Amino acid sequence: MAMAAVTHLQLLSPHSFSCSIHQQQTNYSSFPFLNSLSLPPPFANSSLFLDHQSHKSSHFSHGRCFWATLSGQKRFQGFRRCVAELAAGTVLRKSPRDTNVLVVGSTGYIGKFVVREVLKRGYNVIAVARERSGIGGNFDKEQTLAEFGGAAVCFADVTDLNSFKAALEAQGSQIDVVVSCLASRTGGVKDSWKIDYEATKNSLEAGLAMGASHFVLLSAICVQKPLLEFQKAKLRFESELQACDKISWSIVRPTAFFKSLGGQVETVKAGSPYVMFGDGKLSACKPISEADLASFIADCIHDQDKVNRVLPVGGPGKAYTPLEQGELLFRTMGKKPRCIKVPIEIMDFAISILDFLVRFFPSLEDAAEFGKIGRYYAAESMLVLDPKTGKYDADGTPSYGTDTLEAFFEKVVREGMAGQELGDQAVF
Repeated sequence: MAMAAVTHLQLLSPHSFSCSIHQQQTNYSSFPFLNSLSLPPPFANSSLFLDHQSHKSSHFSHGRCFWATLSGQKRFQGFRRCVAELAAGTVLRKSPRDTNVLVVGSTGYIGKFVVREVLKRGYNVIAVARERSGIGGNFDKEQTLAEFGGAAVCFADVTDLNSFKAALEAQGSQIDVVVSCLASRTGGVKDSWKIDYEATKNSLEAGLAMGASHFVLLSAICVQKPLLEFQKAKLRFESELQACDKISWSIVRPTAFFKSLGGQVETVKAGSPYVMFGDGKLSACKPISEADLASFIADCIHDQDKVNRVLPVGGPGKAYTPLEQGELLFRTMGKKPRCIKVPIEIMDFAISILDFLVRFFPSLEDAAEFGKIGRYYAAESMLVLDPKTGKYDADGTPSYGTDTLEAFFEKVVREGMAGQELGDQAVF
């Protein structure tokens, strides 16, 4: 049956609803394209209005209105997208104490801060962790439980979907929002696809099975120009998440982290020069602290303006080139700048050799990839890429938070890099 004019859909409960066309009540089973629709909770007292003649639809829930387009073959997907947005809108209006947030990648560099921030805001947090976590697997179960006091900790293997689902079911709690802070620990080829794509997709599937209505993804701004395997893996999942009509989403693409700019603090303190590639101006970034990024991610749980949006974000202040970063570090120490500028062609030569050797020694695949990662970050800016000009735009890169790079350098010069260790990601 072709639908025209105005259809009214009254969502009566998580899995039941009634429809009316031209004010005539009808059962949803009369419409084949609705038969396989799975409605996530909660939907009590919510309504959806579809207007196919005017090519727009709106749904009203507790006085709020959202718009979408439905037509032709996309009717079913569009309908489900509206339902997903309705579900997200309902969840976003729930109080924190009534909202269950699943955090995967909770023991990672950013994940730890996300768990603490979401707990601080009063949400119910289920933190997913491995039995051995942290750099080199140095954290055991007891240490993880102590780290996340106030959160329910679910020990699970996110790379195994079935066991992951079983572990969540054993928790016995419905999930409202999933926050994924998963990231490859090394950037290696196989590890990137295993974590940045497969494990993150498992988090989506497991969340949907537990009733999740919104998914917050920690991605990276560098996926704008995907030349590396971990970028391609992240971008593939981003694409599938955006195409999923069962859930709404927020994709967070941060710029550089503070810790990635602190790798030379100790060597410079010891009297060594600051090393950079080219003239020190090949790239730039607006780094963001882990605390500010965690706050932004937590905002995505309740902020309707961040729903179904890709969200690049950097820290406050100007964009710094490597040359400016080095000058700032020396100024913080009260020393005269001493820099070594290394031709980037040296990296190109080394990468070409590794690429050649990989043909005969496949075990060198990751070594070649690590070289490409280092080269990428030496030459590419961590800023918004203007698709029209093909250039990075510092002014067009949103700023968020209060922590500045200068304050970070002052702290690590005074206290050291404890808590900012690069660990398995030292290549970055």
